[in-house]
Amino acid sequence: VAIQCLETVFKITLEDTHLASSQHLIEMFTNSIQKNDMLPLSHSLPEGVVKADQLKDEGNNHMKEENYGAAVDCYTRAIELDPNNAVYYCNRAAAQSKLNNFREAIKDCESAIAIDPKYSKAYGRMGLALTSVNKYEEAVTSYQKALDLDPENDSYKSNLKIAEQKLRDVSSPTGTGLSFDMASLINNPAFISMAASLMQNPQIQQLMSGMMSNAIGGPAAGVGGLSDLSSLIHAGQQFAQQIQQQNPELIEQLRNHIRSRYLSGSTEEHS
Repeated sequence: VAIQCLETVFKITLEDTHLASSQHLIEMFTNSIQKNDMLPLSHSLPEGVVKADQLKDEGNNHMKEENYGAAVDCYTRAIELDPNNAVYYCNRAAAQSKLNNFREAIKDCESAIAIDPKYSKAYGRMGLALTSVNKYEEAVTSYQKALDLDPENDSYKSNLKIAEQKLRDVSSPTGTGLSFDMASLINNPAFISMAASLMQNPQIQQLMSGMMSNAIGGPAAGVGGLSDLSSLIHAGQQFAQQIQQQNPELIEQLRNHIRSRYLSGSTEEHS
């Protein structure tokens, strides 16, 4: 049947021997493969795409060396050569975040997601950048999307919890966004010693007296208590300055305590 179909389509018959090839089809195929070895994939791609991938690898090496400015430059050049590769945008977002250029990082993540809506790493890195600019609600959404795409990623899980906690802190009427462990601070011997020393200072005693007076609504209260609030804030700032001068090491310890608990230093691998 196949022979008859071919004869009908091409209007030939088995009697047309002058059309016969000197080789069987299988022999022609085998000889062709032997003569033309397959080229490596990189050689079969457009030159610009190959160069872009090399720049991406170079950028990744700069990231490992913490040379983030050079990494941004490499990823940017890669994007210019191949603007439809989501990995280049996502990697540049990581480098921008390391340089504290969080808004640029967010834009790069958005570009990566526009190219590849199922790119979990882009959602994860956008969550980090959003958290850094205090957009906690959007960060929670980004991490949730990242986890939908990569449910077993522990980094996304922990960063989602951090973003959710920060969102609760700023949503709380009394939330300050710090929420560090006050009990451990009060029980810190260095803090107790410093506080006792400071309270012997007449200037500090006067500040504390003024703060207490304002807190209970002293005679200097203005309309709606605004004058008291301003005075209280000013007194608190002065008190903090005295603490900073008295024991700057302890202040740095407190800052590190807050950072270690609430900031996440992402160590995601680069593509």
